[in-house]
Amino acid sequence: MGTVVIERQGGIVTVTLNKPERRNALDIPMWQAMTALFEEIRGAVSAADGDRVLVLTGAGTSFCAGGDLSGGQEPGSGGESALEAMRRTVNDFCLGLFHLPIPTIAAVEGAAAGAGANLAFACDLVVAGDSARFSEIFIRRALPVDSGGSWLLPRLVGLQKAKELAFFGDWVGAADAAALGLVGRVVPEGRALESAQEWAVRLAKAPRTALRHSKQNLNAAFEIDLQASLDQEALSIFECTQAPEFAEAVAALFAKQKF
Repeated sequence: MGTVVIERQGGIVTVTLNKPERRNALDIPMWQAMTALFEEIRGAVSAADGDRVLVLTGAGTSFCAGGDLSGGQEPGSGGESALEAMRRTVNDFCLGLFHLPIPTIAAVEGAAAGAGANLAFACDLVVAGDSARFSEIFIRRALPVDSGGSWLLPRLVGLQKAKELAFFGDWVGAADAAALGLVGRVVPEGRALESAQEWAVRLAKAPRTALRHSKQNLNAAFEIDLQASLDQEALSIFECTQAPEFAEAVAALFAKQKF
């Protein structure tokens, strides 16, 4: 079994970081394996039987400890070419996850630190066990926030709180993370994946074209003005009305059935 385990069932693709002896710390092959999966999903999203939801979790007692610094990949260890390779690998991953046209859910148990925290926060939804904890731990490694965190955090918690998280690198428990808007649901320890799968089942049954447009338009909200947003909504509505799911929903409405 590899360090990234991919399982598919009922339109749900579950990705498990599987390096528990290193608290699922991410090395280059793990970043690349997930990026390849994202590309595969994007290429097949129009298929009726394709992946409809992605759930991301970690094996063992931690979600993800961040980047794996044990294999000679730490800054300064391999020269500019090594740093450039890592930068390109992480950037490709972050862009691939953010632009994935299906909903993504992080199921977090235990620690999510550094890139691991930002991996969770980059997902559309986050479910955390009540003992989960998060840290923008980069400052403790004499590094600035990376893995998209400097872009994500201000959008999730506001600029001042984002600076507090980045400047101190303190651990934030699941309940506090939920209060800040970093986590959507807190569940008893050991039930994060189960709860995430419950959400995933619901989303797998939802109209995929409408979900894709909702995600796309919400993701663009901080980048465009109101007029552009309204125009985008109009285009999205038009495309959704052309999808078979719309006709089914209207028929169900008139038949007074729950869609």
